Amino acid sequence: MCRLLGYATNGINLSLKDIIGEVDVAQFRSISKIHNDGWGVSLLSQPPEGAHRRDGGAPTPETASNVYRSTVAAHFDSAFETFVESGARGGLFHLRLASSNLPLILENQQPFFANGLSFIHNGDISDEQGRNIVDNRDFDIDEDLLLETGGKSDSAIFFSVVLQHVGQGLTLAQSVAQAVADLRKEYPKSSYNCMVQSQDEMVCLRASGRTDVPARIGDIYARYGQADYVADYRVIRYKEIQHADRSASGVVIASSGFEQSAEDGWKELHNDQMLVASNQSGEYSLREL
Repeated sequence: MCRLLGYATNGINLSLKDIIGEVDVAQFRSISKIHNDGWGVSLLSQPPEGAHRRDGGAPTPETASNVYRSTVAAHFDSAFETFVESGARGGLFHLRLASSNLPLILENQQPFFANGLSFIHNGDISDEQGRNIVDNRDFDIDEDLLLETGGKSDSAIFFSVVLQHVGQGLTLAQSVAQAVADLRKEYPKSSYNCMVQSQDEMVCLRASGRTDVPARIGDIYARYGQADYVADYRVIRYKEIQHADRSASGVVIASSGFEQSAEDGWKELHNDQMLVASNQSGEYSLREL
């Protein structure tokens, strides 16, 4: 079970500190004292200068994709400061609390990155007996696509199903929705809260089969004095980017865990609802599953 945060701008490079401010960044980082099984980030940014053919370089990519993952909690990782101050037109941040005793190995850290897509997930895809999907040899997955994710977890399987539908020609939003439909056939009570980022857009889905908070999560949060943030544990909220540079716009969206008041512009994404945002124009829309 993890914490997710993502944003998409109108093509302007903004840092996470630019978007939510130093106080909220510090609060978000403090969650990693609880979600302390590693963290990761994926940023899309316009490179200040590209490679040039005249000196042996390759053609300049339209956008630089910077993906970083660590098994060290963000609270203790000095790299966190670098990434929250780095400008990007799109970004995903992930704080991990491993589910179902899955191993704390780099391969299972998120964001996963494959075929130009970055993916983060908050959930434990298990049956009523607590058996995780990684132990279900009968669940039909494309092993090659799973290998491309680099992961060995339920989240990696989820991502591989998304990739399968993208490969079949569905849009990114359609692929996420269809992946959830596929997985819910056997795991209807699991959480599929996730974010996916491409070169053109960010898709965030809130889709949880349960509204109750697992007792394990409640106990952990209480132990760290954060019981006030447990009741809305499965909630995702979003708000429009308000920046001093009036030419900048877009949307930021995040799991609960730090202050997200309506007075500050935060709105709740409803269950089984998806937000689709362009990281080129900053425009976004809401869709139902």
